[in-house]
Amino acid sequence: MPLIAVTEDDPLPEALLAEARALPPGAPIIVMLHGYRFSPQDPANDPHDHILSLDPGITQRGVISWPRALGFGTGTRAEGLAVAFGWEAMGTLSDAYAHAPEAAAALARMIPLLVQAAGRRVEVICHSMGARVALQALPLLPAGCVGRLVMLYGAEFTAPALAAMASPAGRAAEVINVTARANDLFDFGLEMLLGARGAASIGMGLGGAARNWLDLQIDDDESLAALGTLGFQIAPGEERICHWSAYMREGLFDLYAALLRDPARLPLPWLARQLPQRQAPRWSRLFARPPLRLPLSARRNLSS
Repeated sequence: MPLIAVTEDDPLPEALLAEARALPPGAPIIVMLHGYRFSPQDPANDPHDHILSLDPGITQRGVISWPRALGFGTGTRAEGLAVAFGWEAMGTLSDAYAHAPEAAAALARMIPLLVQAAGRRVEVICHSMGARVALQALPLLPAGCVGRLVMLYGAEFTAPALAAMASPAGRAAEVINVTARANDLFDFGLEMLLGARGAASIGMGLGGAARNWLDLQIDDDESLAALGTLGFQIAPGEERICHWSAYMREGLFDLYAALLRDPARLPLPWLARQLPQRQAPRWSRLFARPPLRLPLSARRNLSS
């Protein structure tokens, strides 16, 4: 069984720990968390029929199967175990943000059981407010339960992120914080609506404040070129504003799958040395001048 759906308020499915015990050596466990505006109780917004499904029944722009993109659905036990964690993220943004610690507590109850049953750590990938859930879970976990945490446009502030990284589980994990200037409007909105005065979101990175935290800006040309030399051909980031491009752009899930399935291939300190050690300024994409496009006749004259 390649994918098991879990909901924060429901008992763990009996098959979950059985599948974890049956995993062959080296097969990963990858937990997937959705972000804001999902609810397992709402058929129209059920994450288990959306991005966390092998075969999404909800069809709309931006719906792709995360588990398939991560290499699940082949029918072999070697692919590992995918866990789709659904939590209540409807209502206002403030409602979802306030509820995230409760969802994190449920996540923190599940992960050690998986680790014990499978005899290996768990990897996590999440989007938007799901990053707050994952980070809030870290202080509740024993060290070594989480291997890597890949956060796509995480909706959280730097202070709670640093507190999570200072916990035993946080110090033992490796975090890849995927950012983009195309997400600046959403980061700014989080700060204005929910942040205390001067609070900064993790969308601009931590600036090296945690040794086991890597900021990766995926609409930066230099970063994409560096990833290209490592074998990851990722479509250029042409969106000026988009909160979903972190999982919609072609080639990105190839990178995420490698980060989660084969950490030894991409050691975090080595990967950090291959990438730019800075974030582009906020709003640099939104207010960038469009590239100059000469008429075809002029381009022919220049090339002749």
